[in-house]
Amino acid sequence: MTMKDIPSVAKLLDLSGRVAIVTGASGGIGSGIARRFGEAGASVVCHYNARKEAGDKIVEAIEAAGGKAAAIQADVSSGTGAAKLVDDAVARFGGVDILINNAGLQPAKPLADVAEADWNEMMAANVAGPFLLVKALVDHLRQMGKGGSVVNIASIEGHNPASWHGHYATSKAALLMFTKAAALEFGEYGVRVNSVCPGLIHRDGIEQGWPEGVGRWQAAAALKRLGQPEDIADACLFLASDAARWITGADLIVDGGVMARPTW
Repeated sequence: MTMKDIPSVAKLLDLSGRVAIVTGASGGIGSGIARRFGEAGASVVCHYNARKEAGDKIVEAIEAAGGKAAAIQADVSSGTGAAKLVDDAVARFGGVDILINNAGLQPAKPLADVAEADWNEMMAANVAGPFLLVKALVDHLRQMGKGGSVVNIASIEGHNPASWHGHYATSKAALLMFTKAAALEFGEYGVRVNSVCPGLIHRDGIEQGWPEGVGRWQAAAALKRLGQPEDIADACLFLASDAARWITGADLIVDGGVMARPTW
C-alpha cells in the first residue's frame, strides 16, 4: 500500500462493498457486532446454529436500519459446516472479506467434574470452529486473489483463568495462540488475523441473577462498569477496517481496565 492508497479519515471505518460473516450472531455480543458492521456498510452474514428466530431477528434489525444481511445456519465445529457457511455466504453476497469468530461455549464446571466429552465439546466449539472457518475463508480469498481480515473473539480468561472456567480458559488461550500462528502464516496472502478479549459484558438480568459477581467486577474495573456489546463491536470494527491495515497477530483487551489491576 502506498500513501495514495491510504483512505481518508472519513473512510477508515467504512465497510461499504465488503461482506462480513459474524458467527454466533444470535447471541448478545454477536448481535451487537452484526448490527455495528451493518451500520458501517458491510453486508452481514448473521450465523446461527440452533437459534433461528434470534438470527432472523438481528437480520430484521439490520435491514430496518438500511443495511444488508442474511441469516445462515451452520454447525461450524465441523469442517463440512465451516465450509458450508463460507460457501453459502459467497452464494448470497458474491464473496466474503471479513470473518468474526464469535460463536463459542462458556459452561461453568470445576475441572475435577469436567468429563472427556465436556472437554472435547469445548475445544470443538472454541478452537476447532475458528480454525476450520479461517481455513475455509483463506481458501476462498486465495481463489479470489484478494486479502481479508479475521477477528477472533477470545476472552480475558485466556490470560487469567477464573475458578470453574478451566476448560473454557484453556480454549481461549489456545485461540489466542492460533490467532498469532494464523497471522504469521496467512499474512503473505494479505489476510490479517487479530483477536479481541472481552471482559464481563452486560446482559439482561445479570444484576439480579449475579449481584455479587457484578459488584466484584465493578469494584475491580478501572472504568467502574460492565461492558456493552457495542464496546466489543467497535473494537472488532477497528480491527477489521482499514484503520488497522498494518495490524495483525495482535490481541486487543476490552475489559474496562480489569486486567490493568495487579493480581497478587
